[in-house]
Amino acid sequence: MAQAWKCAGLRWATEGPVLLWDGGRLSPLSWGKRVAFGVAEGGVRGCVGARGHACPVRAAVPARSTGARCEECARLDRAHSVAADGIADDPRPYRVYLAWFGPGLVKVGITAVERGSARLLEQGAVCFSWLGSGPLMAARRTEELLRAALRVPDRIPYAEKRAVRGALPGEEGERVGEIRELHARAVELAEWPESLTRAPFEGVDHLRVFGLDAAPAARGEVSELVAGGSVSGELVAAAGPDLHLAGGEAGGEGVIVLDTRLMSGWELVPLGVGGGSEARLPVREFRGSGHLQDGLF
Repeated sequence: MAQAWKCAGLRWATEGPVLLWDGGRLSPLSWGKRVAFGVAEGGVRGCVGARGHACPVRAAVPARSTGARCEECARLDRAHSVAADGIADDPRPYRVYLAWFGPGLVKVGITAVERGSARLLEQGAVCFSWLGSGPLMAARRTEELLRAALRVPDRIPYAEKRAVRGALPGEEGERVGEIRELHARAVELAEWPESLTRAPFEGVDHLRVFGLDAAPAARGEVSELVAGGSVSGELVAAAGPDLHLAGGEAGGEGVIVLDTRLMSGWELVPLGVGGGSEARLPVREFRGSGHLQDGLF
C-alpha cells in the first residue's frame, strides 16, 4: 500500500506556488505540471489542529470546510490571529493595501511589512497598491476608516473571486483603474492616524504571475473531496489557494478550480491507489456556464 500524505496548504514562493505537506515535504508547481492524487478509500477528514498542535480529540471535520478545523481548534487559532484582532500589541510595522480581484471586487486590508506582497498572492489579488504603513493599531484604524468612507469590505468570498477570473480586462490599465481611483480618494481623507505614513499609488499586477493571462476560463470548482475520489489535471494557472486544472483522465472537459484548502485533513495517495479513475468529485458550475454537475476528473 502506498504511503499516504497530508497536505499542509499552498504557499507562494518567489518561483511560484508550492504545495506543503506534513513532515516538511515541498512540491513546487509550474504551468503544465500534472497534478494527480487520490483520496484514501474509507478515509475520514480529520481536524488539522491549531498553532502547530494536533487536535486533542482528533475530531472529524466537514468535507466542505476550508479551515479543516473543529470548533475548538478554530477558536484557538483565531485567538492568536491579527486578522481577528487577537493580537493588539504586535510591535512590527504594518501596511494598509487596496486589492482588486475583478470588476467591482475591491477590498482593503493590512499585512506585516516583513511579509512583502505574500499576503496579496495568498488571497489571489489580481492587482493591488499599498496605501500606507505604520504601527498595527494605526493600520487597523485606517482599515476601518476606509471601509466606512470608501464603502469597500475587508473580506471577499473566494467563490466570488473565482467566478470573475474568466472575464478580467485584458489591459493592465483597466485592471488597476479601480484601485487607482480609490487610492486617490483614500489619501485625501483627513481622519488618517498621524502615525500612519501615506504611500503613493503604485499598481502591482499579478495576472501573469498567476498564469491567468494565458489560461482558459474555468467553468466550475470542486466543492469537496470525497473518500475514494481522485483528481488529475494539467496546471494552467493558480491564484491564492486555487489551482486551475485542465482536462482529466475520467473524461472531464474544460478547466476546473481546486481550492487546495479542501485537501487539508485528508489522507492523499498517488493516483490509482485508494481511488480509481472512475471516481467522481462534486463540481459546482460557475454562473452562466451550464447546469450543476455531480462530478469531474
